[in-house]
Amino acid sequence: MEVVRRWLVLLSMVLMIMQSGEGQLLENFYANSCPNLESIVRQEVSTKFTQTFVTIPATLRLFFHDCFVEGCDASVLISSSSGDAEKDAKDNLSLAGDGFDTVIKAKQAVEAQCPGVVSCADILALAAREVVVLAGGPSWEVELGRRDGLISQASRVTGNLPEPEFNLDQLNTLFARNNLTQLDMIALSGAHTLGFSHCDRFSSRIYSSSIDPTLDSSYAQQLMDACPQNVDPSIAINMDPETPRTFDNVYYQNLVGGKGLFSSDQVLNTDPDSEPTVSDFATNPGNFNAAFITAMRKLGRVGVKTGNEGEIRIDCTTFNS
Repeated sequence: MEVVRRWLVLLSMVLMIMQSGEGQLLENFYANSCPNLESIVRQEVSTKFTQTFVTIPATLRLFFHDCFVEGCDASVLISSSSGDAEKDAKDNLSLAGDGFDTVIKAKQAVEAQCPGVVSCADILALAAREVVVLAGGPSWEVELGRRDGLISQASRVTGNLPEPEFNLDQLNTLFARNNLTQLDMIALSGAHTLGFSHCDRFSSRIYSSSIDPTLDSSYAQQLMDACPQNVDPSIAINMDPETPRTFDNVYYQNLVGGKGLFSSDQVLNTDPDSEPTVSDFATNPGNFNAAFITAMRKLGRVGVKTGNEGEIRIDCTTFNS
């Protein structure tokens, strides 16, 4: 009997440690304090989507950039009059304003019904789910209970986001720092089935001494036509040349066909360690969707603040004090 009691005590301690590691996020965190939260966010995101499709890729990318710097704590939403907040870092200057606007409007609507209760970080996590669904992708239960961070500095961004020329080892190293596996990384890369990129992010693949040999020749010509040398830096093109407004597995089919926009996309197919997963996702959309859901839930746990950590911002763009 004593052995059983000690075993139960040990088990409870292990479970407590595991729960603290996960940050105590719960799917029903606001069940009593803001029961209509998800429907409020869903409505606001849908309304924004009717105004511009950019809502979808902008919001999804915003969530990823937020979580990889300081954790999923809405630090990327902070505005600074001196231009030194996280959003002002070079790697974040291309984040589309419609993503920020989506979260800010959703937060205002939530505040009207549940003042001072729901974090901007949780609203961003919910909005990311909603835009995937609006684009035809899968839905999932979002874990909630994040608090908003108290640090937002441009200087802390460098080295924490993937670069377009990364190889597989560099990608895996960066994602592993955030407790994400190679499978998670490849699944999250599938978000590139939506959105756009400015020409300077991939110009080296078509305007170096020779065209990147991993590029399909017709696709390379398409890129050169869309992005001639010395093009206006504001010009952007779709990351998925086939179905840029639909969340699907065509991104992986593009990689198989040599139509990955970034070299960090194409390497997923050219490296023998990751190619089998790309091939699987290209032919089995159900496998991709399942892996994407798992990866998004894991991404949403990165560096979260819970309990008495951080704060619940009233205005997502400024700290409370």
